[in-house]
Order: sequence, then C-alpha cells, then structure tokens
Amino acid sequence: MQEQASLTAALTVVAGGLLHGSFALPMKKITRWKWENTWLVYSVAGLILLPLALALATVPSLGAVYARSAASTLALIVLCGIGWGAGSTLFGLAISRVGMALAFAIILGITSSVGSLLPLLILNPDELFARRGQILLAGLVLVIAGIVICSKAGALREKNQNPNKAEGAKSGFGTGLLICLASGILSPALNFGFVFGKPVQEAAAAAGARSDLAGNAIWALALAGGFFVNAGYAVYLLGKNRTWGLFGQSGTPAGYWLGAVLMGCLWYLGISIYGMGAAAMGPMGGVLGWPIFMSVVIIMANVLGALTGEWKGAGSQAVRLSWIGIGVLVAAITVIAQAN
Repeated sequence: MQEQASLTAALTVVAGGLLHGSFALPMKKITRWKWENTWLVYSVAGLILLPLALALATVPSLGAVYARSAASTLALIVLCGIGWGAGSTLFGLAISRVGMALAFAIILGITSSVGSLLPLLILNPDELFARRGQILLAGLVLVIAGIVICSKAGALREKNQNPNKAEGAKSGFGTGLLICLASGILSPALNFGFVFGKPVQEAAAAAGARSDLAGNAIWALALAGGFFVNAGYAVYLLGKNRTWGLFGQSGTPAGYWLGAVLMGCLWYLGISIYGMGAAAMGPMGGVLGWPIFMSVVIIMANVLGALTGEWKGAGSQAVRLSWIGIGVLVAAITVIAQAN
C-alpha cells in the first residue's frame, strides 16, 4: 500500500511537470505581440487570477488562515515569491534568446538542484549522509550532467543554424546563457516558499482544506509577490517600447488573448498539481518531488521544442546530444524517485 501511494504521488508530480513544461508553447503563435504584451496577460492570469480563485475555492476561510499564521512566515513566503518573480522574468527573456528547449534545460536543471538541496540542508541535514540523501545526491549529479549535455547541444545548434554569423551568434548565445544562469539561481525561491511555508499549509488543513490542496494557500501568496516583479517589468517595457497599442491594434486575433491566458493556466495548474504530489510524498515531498518535477518539465519542453522546429538545421550531432541529455534526465528522475 505504501509503495502504491508513493507511486501515485510521483506520477502526480510527473503530471504537473507535463503541464508546466507546455506553458510556453502558445507563445510561439503570438507573433504580432512583443514579449511584454504576452507576459503581462500571462502574469495576470497565471499568477493572480487562477491561484487566488483556486485558493478561495479549496481553502475554507482563507483570510482567517492567513490571520492565524505568523507574520514572519507570511513575509518569508512573499519574499520567496519576489525572488522567484525575478527569476521568472529572466526565464521569459531567456526563452526569446536561446529557445524554449535550451532555456528550460539550463534554467530548470539548476533550479531542480538548488531547490532540492538547500531545503534538505536546512531542514534535514542528517538526511544528506543517510541512504536517501546519497540517492538524492546521485540523482542531482545526473541532473547537472544532463544540463551540461543539453547546453552543449544548444551551443552547437546555434552555431549550425547561423553558419554565416558565427561570432555574432556566439555572442548572443553567451548573453542568453548568462540570463539562464541568473534565472536558474533565483527561480528555486518558489519551492523554498512551499517548503518553508508549511505552517500556512497546516493552518489551511486545520481550517478544513484537503491535505493535498492546502498548499494552494501558499501558492496564492507566493505568486502574488512574484506577480509584481513579472508584471512590473512587463509594464516597464510596454512604456519604454511604446507597445501598449499592440493590445488594441486592428486585426489582432482574439486567439492572442486566449493563448496568453492559456499560458498562465498551464503554468499554474502544473505547479498546483506538483504541490498535490509533493504533499502526498510526506515531510520530504518538497525535497524529493522538486527535481522530478523539474526534470519532467525539461523533457517536455525539449520534446515540444523539437516538434515545433527549434532544432531544424541544427545538425545531427546537436540533435543527438540533445536526446542524450534528455535520456540522462530521465535516468535522474528514476534515481531520485528511489529516494522516496
């Protein structure tokens, strides 16, 4: 029974990863809007409206839950959300510079490692030297190896797709890589908010929320903090680039609005389902589930990137390296799952 419950929890995390890894796909079809137009609509839908709606629907007396929680805990969750928001903004810029597949591979690979190790070191340092910790570390080593391979594949793809502008392409890739690294370091803050916000989750459960849905009280708060960074930067660019008018431009397909809202829905549903699976994993769920979730997201993004032509003209060696990297990440998921 215990093994079946663990498998169900892991599969729930995987399902969340599949949705989360698909969130940027509609962005490829929104060609007449600039990045900031799409990102603002996505932020409103995925970081404010949907998280708040689900929290109100699944957590009885949400306001009272927050009122009963320590102010320091609430502030920490919001602060983690702000940190993640900075990483998320850089994530959106990275997609436009290095492509969906490579951005997901580098950023989320770093995020999975940092987001899993730091909570383990703070909350359960003794576990690091136990069998579970050793398995987790082995899995994280594979995650990092997969990132390196995928990064190499991306650099080779960039070179092959721009044979006549090798120096310029190299420079552009280098800038994009720095953005990816910065995003990867900041983005795990969202999982820190989930892990360190347990008192709020417990208060929500005490108020009558289902244990696997009580985490929605954390997400609504953390993502509200992240919203101000994401939306704030988008608003800044809309003013700087004078792109507000694109929202009302004649002939703009209604599908652009729907596509940007769909991005927000896919993103938040993925993270919410991850929270359900991590909660079902027990006290170590935020440590064990996070790298599985991130690895599935990377795999999904790479598959979608290949299907949408990101690797066209990349050369057989780059494509082969990409799939090897994905294979290593699959192996990492398998290893990390054993820690549960």
